[in-house]
Amino acid sequence: MPDAPAPRAAGPARDATGPDRSGPGRVVRTLDEHAAAVLALGAPLPARRVPLAESLGTALAADVVSAVDLPPWDSSAMDGYALRAADLRAGAVLRVADDVPAGETRAVTVPPGAAVRIMTGAPVPAGADTVVPVERTDGGTDRVTFHDVVPPGAHVRRRGEDVRAGDVVLRAGDVLGPAALGLLAATGHVDAPVHARPRVAVVSTGSELVTGGGPLAHGQIHESNGVQLAAAARAAGADVVDVRVLGDDVPDVLRVLEELGARADVVVTTGGVSVGAYDVVRDALVAGGHGELVHVRMQPGKPQGVGRLPSGTPVLSLPGNPVSAHVSFEVFVRPLLRRLLGARDVHRRRVRATLAADVDSPAGRRQLLRARLDWSGGTPVATAVGGPGSHLLGALARADALVDVPAEATHVGAGETVTVVDLREADA
Repeated sequence: MPDAPAPRAAGPARDATGPDRSGPGRVVRTLDEHAAAVLALGAPLPARRVPLAESLGTALAADVVSAVDLPPWDSSAMDGYALRAADLRAGAVLRVADDVPAGETRAVTVPPGAAVRIMTGAPVPAGADTVVPVERTDGGTDRVTFHDVVPPGAHVRRRGEDVRAGDVVLRAGDVLGPAALGLLAATGHVDAPVHARPRVAVVSTGSELVTGGGPLAHGQIHESNGVQLAAAARAAGADVVDVRVLGDDVPDVLRVLEELGARADVVVTTGGVSVGAYDVVRDALVAGGHGELVHVRMQPGKPQGVGRLPSGTPVLSLPGNPVSAHVSFEVFVRPLLRRLLGARDVHRRRVRATLAADVDSPAGRRQLLRARLDWSGGTPVATAVGGPGSHLLGALARADALVDVPAEATHVGAGETVTVVDLREADA
């Protein structure tokens, strides 16, 4: 989500579209207001130096400068022959004075009127200013015939043309992917100054939940939110320290939350935050004085909870329906984890797309509609998958985007341009 305005400090509010039915003690917020309130719970975690092999997905805590020029010396971009451009003409035959493989450490010089056979990545010999690819010669080893000419300076990578020693190569807040780690290694680094990964604990609640894939009795379901949310936390760069599944027992939920709060930087719960008689997370948060309940003007994901446990650890309580939990994680939990990680950009990429078919949306609620993006035509086309039901996990698994329908819109027609949250991890 984009940067949002600060949340209102006031208590329950009235929805502009009708009376407030949030229930006693429940705050009403827009999506952006609640997102801002959640982000305000955290700041980047402390920095430490971590070996590059352990740094994937972490964020830099400081700018990093190169220790070397890159390339560190003039090198060949091709397998071929290094020579002086003045000696090159079509049909020229030159003596092969030496061989220079990659990794050669000898000081090699190319004499006037001669060539040196050279491999890709090898240092260009002193005196040479041009490399002719082997494909443009007869490939000779004692004497070589050049079939045609190349421009002076061709196929030579100049020292420092990519990076100069002392250049800033990556900046604080950059998240380290494979290419960034390769750059750090190439510029002389063996470790990196990064923020610690946030430690996350996940708690799924509901006496109907069954773990381990066993047989289901009538009224039971397989637990999935814990698996889903733990995976989402890891994909966001966090370490998952625990995943618990609890029944509908308020004292047990409260005990486990306090225990996990001492071990984690963020505790995420799912289920038990609505207005039902057995919504145990709601009762644990409120009775324990650990947080507040919120109705967010969004679909899916209206009931939310947020607060701090006795340890000071933020606790974010999400709805129990799988789609609601997933969308809530994307717009509230993931940005907080990215902030703790120290990432400069905490939100997913947002793109403009063409809507493939008409969609309707409830008045006064910002809808985040699951969709697939088709990029084949240049401008992406968003096709909704599944209906509005927050239990449709099969459709969720096919989605790679969320269409962001504004709260004031009740209908968006096919062909209209919409804002889409791109959920593909590689573009995060």
